[in-house]
Order: sequence, then structure tokens, then C-alpha cells
Amino acid sequence: MTSLLTQNMTPAVLPLLLTFFFVAIAAPAHSQTFLTYVAAPADNPLKGLVPYARPHADRFPHSLEFNYLPLSDLMIGPDTFEWHKLEELLDDIASRRHQAVFRIWIEYPGTKDGIPAFLEKDGLQVTEWLNTNTEPFPQQMVRTPDYNNPNLRASLKLFIAAMGVRYDGDPRIGYITAGLLGTWGEWHTYPRTELMASKEVQTEVMDAFEAAFRNSPVLLRYPAGVDTWAHAPNHLRNFGYHDDSFAWATLDTGKKEDNWFYMSALQAAGPAALDKWKTFPIGGEIRPDLWGQIFDKNPAHKQAQDIAECVRQTHATWLMDTGMFQEQQSPTRIDNAIRQVQQMGYEFHIVSSHANKGPDETTVMVAVRNTGIAPFYHNWKVEFAALDGDDKVLQMYPITWEITGLLPADEPRIWTVSIPESDLPEAFSRFAVRIANPLPNGIPLRFANKASLHSDSGWFRLP
Repeated sequence: MTSLLTQNMTPAVLPLLLTFFFVAIAAPAHSQTFLTYVAAPADNPLKGLVPYARPHADRFPHSLEFNYLPLSDLMIGPDTFEWHKLEELLDDIASRRHQAVFRIWIEYPGTKDGIPAFLEKDGLQVTEWLNTNTEPFPQQMVRTPDYNNPNLRASLKLFIAAMGVRYDGDPRIGYITAGLLGTWGEWHTYPRTELMASKEVQTEVMDAFEAAFRNSPVLLRYPAGVDTWAHAPNHLRNFGYHDDSFAWATLDTGKKEDNWFYMSALQAAGPAALDKWKTFPIGGEIRPDLWGQIFDKNPAHKQAQDIAECVRQTHATWLMDTGMFQEQQSPTRIDNAIRQVQQMGYEFHIVSSHANKGPDETTVMVAVRNTGIAPFYHNWKVEFAALDGDDKVLQMYPITWEITGLLPADEPRIWTVSIPESDLPEAFSRFAVRIANPLPNGIPLRFANKASLHSDSGWFRLP
């Protein structure tokens, strides 16, 4: 018990701690309540499997949806922006209580959209070529702009700045993948590598994103250190990563030809890149060749890597897998996928709670542990309230509790608050805590505790 409550304590908390032990010994009726761990739901917000927008609602539990948009839909002049397509996407996803993951692209195999018309009118050179790197889908023509064009470079910076002003911190947004450069916005033009944006252009885009987005997490496709040949260094920047060949090209094989695999690239980028997950989110897409089957005990595809090991090593919080949503999957595959999703990202278990009623005030102490593999990356507000017997909020109390920065290896974080007797409502029945989803009617964040302790509005009833 000592290690549970004394780690990371400040001197100001020690008197409360001593009070807790005194009460625990002198008044057993008020002793600390330890709470049983129960895996949190697979559709907890901001984590898990991610389908394309408007999936079948009953195929697999989820809290995020993904979609692309072409830059040409949003930027119609050098300093003229039209946001209604992005607004429609975000509102549509939010209407299902979900947050969005989105990416803006300029080049996409099989379509001529993407490049704003005013740029081509002003002389932007475009290379049309057959992209053979589209498996398991057919080869398609793609239009790659000259990324060194001054007008295009200026437009990218203006667009990112304008998008940040309008959308940074928007509660409808879960994650943004940087996009804009390369095929599908994935920061490569393989096999035509000579057409990819230079490191100088990549640096300009990263500078713009860092300046524009301080709240909504932005993720890059490839880890890169100072010596990465194709990509500008990003290991020390404020970005997460998304591995879009997840469980196909994720684990390090030790083979030279596989040095582009995610964990190999991460290791090559250095210690800061390896520790990136501690402060910035890791996401991605399960390789389309493996959709669905990756959750089988023995996936059929010979290229498949161990999904559990991939998640463990990358500390992934979210992964796209459209296959689990396109077709009705077998109960066994669904059960396997749910268990795997529950291992992704954060998971918070309220280990114990204690309320000591004194003559003038009640002191409440709550211990919460991160039982997941990654922290929580959004600065969502922790709230504390007094409820009546019907779970109606009678009064909210000011607190400064935080859930961000709690790592899986950390000792439980102790939340403490003292409530004056005069501030307890007459109909008071119990105290409750919640991590409030800022999306109106968004899916509540559930703790890894018994479902019976959670209210429909996300309040966790403290015993």
C-alpha cells in the first residue's frame, strides 16, 4: 500500500496521506476501497480500429472514422479557402458520436483531382505517370506536381496556417495525418522517388504544421533522423507517426532490404524517435492485404506479422482496418479483434478510492493507473461532482486533476480533493469522477472497472 500512495507525492499531499492512514486504522468502516480490474470497452474514445466514414454501424465497435479530402476541395485561390467539404465530413462523423481522423491529399492514383486549379493555371508543372505501387488494387495513373514550385510551396504554408486557425483543438477531430506531400499524402512517390518533395519542402510543411496545430495531434508517415536519405529529420519535432503498412512492414526483420519497415526506421531515427509514443500518438493502417484476417490465430497471408507484437512494440493507439467493417465477420474473428483493440492505446483503471468524512469537510482520494500501452494525448478535462441517487449532478467542484502524461509504467496517480461540509448538497448520495469528452454527445471515456459503476453520461460512481 505504501508504494501505491507515496510515489510521486509532493510535500503538500503528505498531510492528507497521513490522515488517510490514521482513518484507515482507527475507523475500519472508512477504509480504502480497492476496485476490481475489468477490461475497458473496445469503443473507448480516440483509440481502436478506424473505418472509413459512414461504416456499417453494427460490424465492429469503434469511436473514430477516417476519410481523405483533396486540397482542391478546400483551396480555390492563393488566399481563398472553402471549408464546407471538411465541415460536412466532421459534422457527419460527429453525428454518430465519433471523432474524425482525416488527411488532405494532392495526388491520388486513379483521380485527376487534388491539385488546386489556380496553381496549374499559374504554371505549375505536373507529371502524369502509371503508379505500379498500388497492390492489392489495380495500377492507376497519378498526377504529381512539381513540389519545388514557389507558388505551390507558398500555398501549402498558407493552407496549413488557415486550417490551424479554424480547426486546431476542434472537439470533432481526433487526429490529423499530415498528408499533402506524395502519393495518397503518404510522403513518398515510390517507385518514382525523384518526384518526391525535397527535404527543404518537407521542412517547410512541418514548420507550418507545428506553428498551426498546438492542440490537435498531427502524425507523419515516416520516422526520420538526421541521416535518413529520403525524409527531413522529424525525430525531435512535435508529431506522432502513422505506420500505413501495419503488421506487414512493421517489425524489424534484420534484412537490409526491409530497412524501411516501421520499427527499423524508428530505430535508425534514434532514441528520441523510439520514445515518441510517450508524448505523441502512434496510429496507422493495417495493410489492406491483411484486413480482417490479421486477427485470426494463424493469418493466411505469408507476409503477416504478429499483430499483438506489432501493437506492443509501436505503442499504437489507433489503426485503420476497413475489412472489419465492410463484411460481417465471424464471431471468433470479432472476439479476437476486440481483445486486441483493448490492448491498444490508453486504458485507465481506478485502482482504489477513499472518502474520509471529517467534522468540517470530506476528503476524497482516488488512485488511477494506466493499464494500457500508451498515454492519453488529448487535454480532456477531468471533472468531479456530487450526484444524487439517480445519478443527477447536484454540484461540480473545481479541481486541477489531469489524465495526460500518465504512462503505463507509472505508479498510480493520486487525485485528492477536500469538500467543505457546507458545499455538500442536501440530496447528496455519492461522489463521481469522469474524463469529459468535449464532443457534445460524444462516447464517454470508460474506466477499466465494472460497467455497473459507470453512468450513461460517463460519470464513474466512486464507491
